[in-house]
Amino acid sequence: MKFFVDTADLAEIRELASTGLLDGVTTNPSLVAKTGGNFLDLIAAICEIVPGPVSAEVAATDFETMLAEGRHLARIAPNVTVKVPLTPDGLKACKALTGDGTMVNVTLCFSAGQALLAAKAGATFVSPFVGRLDDLSTDGMALIDDIVQIYRQYPAIATEVLVASVRHPMHLVAAAKMGAHVATIPPAVIRQLFKHPLTERGLEQFVKDWATTGQSILGEPGEAVQPLRKPA
Repeated sequence: MKFFVDTADLAEIRELASTGLLDGVTTNPSLVAKTGGNFLDLIAAICEIVPGPVSAEVAATDFETMLAEGRHLARIAPNVTVKVPLTPDGLKACKALTGDGTMVNVTLCFSAGQALLAAKAGATFVSPFVGRLDDLSTDGMALIDDIVQIYRQYPAIATEVLVASVRHPMHLVAAAKMGAHVATIPPAVIRQLFKHPLTERGLEQFVKDWATTGQSILGEPGEAVQPLRKPA
């Protein structure tokens, strides 16, 4: 599974990219607004940090303006993925942009039928929002399972399932078990993936035991070290 980070915070993106975990980035108008920065400059900066797909969303809702905005965004960098809404005009824009050779992320998907439409329009990615469905007492992960199963029936479908609105690690694990191609994850949820009490407890014990040896791994080979004491 590919990991995208769902943020427009450059410091967060740089830190996570340094770990080698990131395959791409998704942004949206709400995330960009939080930064207070210039949208076009921000997308250009993200594309320099992360070589994988970087989703940049159009602001328009009509076909002609969406297409113009999408083409403008695509000129920023070759890894820009233009994000369009799952509407009739959005899918028309998707078809035109993919015809240009631009990657397109069709967003705000909430049904398997919508996901089929996105695939028919040639979307590179479709973004079903699991957390927002859960908020309405609907099983968001069931939607992911449906879309993955449907896409598998048709080898000609190249659209990748990009799981969005991920709220916690179990969303991610469940999506991976179902075979979703990508998950876009908030930085806080990525950090949660590292945490397990047994990992922390084990590391604490290893550090404590190593300190009793009095040794340093950074010492030169052949340097004398204190021999380990044998238990009485």
